Amino acid sequence: MKEIKAFVRVYKVDKIIDALQDLGITDFTITEVMGVGKHLEDLTDAEYSIEIIKKYSKIAKLELVCRADKVEKITTKLRQVAYTGMKGDGIIYVTPVEKVIKIRTGAINSDAL
Repeated sequence: MKEIKAFVRVYKVDKIIDALQDLGITDFTITEVMGVGKHLEDLTDAEYSIEIIKKYSKIAKLELVCRADKVEKITTKLRQVAYTGMKGDGIIYVTPVEKVIKIRTGAINSDAL
């Protein structure tokens, strides 16, 4: 099993949700977060924050766990849908998942997905 985390532009989220659902992926988390980094060299999408006192951009973080054999299909689709060609398009991380336990049923690993 693998965890996929993708940091993408907020305005791409609706299309990403549709694309994942088209692949049969229905269980994932999306959170609005703030990003600070080199992508802010293009300040057209940046804001200034009194709270942080730095330049940042709003981005969405998508998280999901899937079977290892699904990773390539999911990451390829994420990249296609999230792509704009501009700095700050985002990044995708894939990491191993040691164990999954479904709280309600007690199902473990692949049975919990």
